[in-house]
Amino acid sequence: MALLDIEAIRGQIRALDFVRGTPAEVAMWRDDDADSRANLAIEGMALETDEHLLFDMLRDEAVPPALATQIILKLLGHPDADPALAITPLEQVG
Repeated sequence: MALLDIEAIRGQIRALDFVRGTPAEVAMWRDDDADSRANLAIEGMALETDEHLLFDMLRDEAVPPALATQIILKLLGHPDADPALAITPLEQVG
């Protein structure tokens, strides 16, 4: 991923209309994320610092995993991203 403007992305996420996770759900998602990050590191695909910050911010904002996936796809300009999702792809930022 390119260098990320976490606060700009946070602003876009805060403008979205979605049901935030409960504190218990967010705690579970954080545990799942920690496991996933450890597995990536074991496989030699550790996240970069800005990627860690992005995923931490998604949890701080209580974004459910399914929406977090869609946000990542939209940021990357992936063809499977929801075109209606109000997140600016990284390639258009600058």
